[in-house]
Amino acid sequence: MTQPPSCVYVTHLVAPKYGSTQAECEDAVVVLPDHPHDHMLRETITAGVCDGATESALAKDWARLLSRAAAEHALERPDLLAGGAAFEEFAASVVDQWQPWLEQYTKERVADGRPLKWYEHTKLAEGAYATLLTVRVDPENVSETDAEACSPTWRWQAAALGDSCLFHLRNDQLVEAFPVGSAEEFGTVPDLFGSRNRDAALLAGRTRYTGGRCLPGDRLFLMTDALAAWFLSVPDQAEALRELLEFSAPDDLGAFVDWLNGLRERQQLRNDDVAVVRIDFEGR
Repeated sequence: MTQPPSCVYVTHLVAPKYGSTQAECEDAVVVLPDHPHDHMLRETITAGVCDGATESALAKDWARLLSRAAAEHALERPDLLAGGAAFEEFAASVVDQWQPWLEQYTKERVADGRPLKWYEHTKLAEGAYATLLTVRVDPENVSETDAEACSPTWRWQAAALGDSCLFHLRNDQLVEAFPVGSAEEFGTVPDLFGSRNRDAALLAGRTRYTGGRCLPGDRLFLMTDALAAWFLSVPDQAEALRELLEFSAPDDLGAFVDWLNGLRERQQLRNDDVAVVRIDFEGR
């Protein structure tokens, strides 16, 4: 069977830092629509990638809520990743979701016989924090009535608050790194999206926006900061890419964790949670 031009496959992996369990991982990824990794995608796809700030309470829960809200809103609003009023509306709406979620969490803790301690209340009042990378990929030049067609080109848009990164590769060469362009740019205090920050205009203003086009054979990688910093710092980026491409399915998670631990043992990768989304544009 002939491969249609420029259809898309997506996979993602999330792994905890060494010494932590998967349940403790504070990185989160949501990709929509939610299809298996080997499903040939012809429609718009969105992704939300978050790195929860360990110093804040319930960071992993906020990262999961925020990544899902970002992917859902990006799917509904094509203009979201251009910034402005659309992004401000999203920022306000996702912050509004936090308090009801927290009230339900508090009730469940009481029901489980584990009511919040006084110091937990103090920490929760400060809010939870996470970085946010949101990406939307749209097929171009396809009729809305032609569901079987595939696009010769795809347009992507991205918005980033903090240091989770997008890498666009063509012919397995890096053509764009966003929002961080070099390993030296990673700091210890990235911009963060706070669960109690009701200044939507400030959040939108601190977020960076970009976009581009993908051709058959291109790849997008979305990575949280530890893996992104490694990728930008390696002396042989082609070899690093070959290593990354070994992991293309959820069943590869165990091998992915082993590979990450090897990098950590060699002090090439900071011991932190890792999330990666791989988007392959395949065809002729």
